[in-house]
Amino acid sequence: MILADKIIRLRKKNGWSQEELANKMNVSRQAVSKWEGAQAIPDLEKILQMSTLFGVTTDYLLKDEIEAEEFVDTDVSPEVRRVSLDEANSYVEHRRWASFRIAFATYLCILSPIMLLLLGAASDEWSNTFSEALASIVGLVSLFACVGVAVAIYIYCGFKNDAYGFLDKSSSFELEYGVRGVVKEKQKAFRKKYVRSNIIATCLCIFSPLPLIVSAFSNASFFIVSMLCLMLVIVGAGVSIFIVAGVQNASMQKLLCEGDYTKEKKQSNALAETVDSVYWGILVATYLAWSFLSGDWHITWVVFPVGAILTPAVNAICKVIADRKGK
Repeated sequence: MILADKIIRLRKKNGWSQEELANKMNVSRQAVSKWEGAQAIPDLEKILQMSTLFGVTTDYLLKDEIEAEEFVDTDVSPEVRRVSLDEANSYVEHRRWASFRIAFATYLCILSPIMLLLLGAASDEWSNTFSEALASIVGLVSLFACVGVAVAIYIYCGFKNDAYGFLDKSSSFELEYGVRGVVKEKQKAFRKKYVRSNIIATCLCIFSPLPLIVSAFSNASFFIVSMLCLMLVIVGAGVSIFIVAGVQNASMQKLLCEGDYTKEKKQSNALAETVDSVYWGILVATYLAWSFLSGDWHITWVVFPVGAILTPAVNAICKVIADRKGK
């Protein structure tokens, strides 16, 4: 029995039409029709895919002398998402688009207390011009407006990413033949930009305290707060560059199941993301509670830099816990 007859037999046995089989294999109906009409032979990648899809051995499909179906002994589900070259390119482009928006939203969060800090310092320095109450109201409105816009951007990007949710599980998808090589080339081409971006972002974060150090030589409170705000601007720029480069690089790692997107790393990252959400939620709640109860908005912002300093320690603890669970 030739391959064409075997494909027809297996397709009909599963109750599939040519179009249904084509959809499951991510090919055109015409391709299936040519296979079944012995006008074309599927490539090795498609033979392997059919073997998994029908649950038969490759020997049964390839050897004409074997007429009785030989089934594979496996409990693995054949329903594995196949990622085409167009889908892979679309995902990488989508994450590039999202990286700038996520970076902008994060920058807004970092800059959000600046207006509150500046107006608070101005009300202390020029009390006849700026009342403390007005400064607090305008500053808080600015803070919540920035955070609100940032959260809206995060939610929007999250919804746009839902179409690629299957990529979050390395076992739920496979790249079609040739796609891995294309993604590898994209990753290689992006490498220089990724390294350069990380160097620039690291330098910005390292040198960001310089304005605050300069302000130490002054007794003018408004100047000191202004330098603090400048530091936040520089830090925000560095963090934004990290995010833009990191998100784009991560999109290619996710497709290739490399780096932080291997099965083991994903388990560790899932725990870290959960803890991060709770951790930063507690920090925000602490900041707001302390600020409203004490009224010391010019001091309570210190919660966030302290929280950021402690974040690596929290992530390290999550990694240890995940490693122990893995063992």
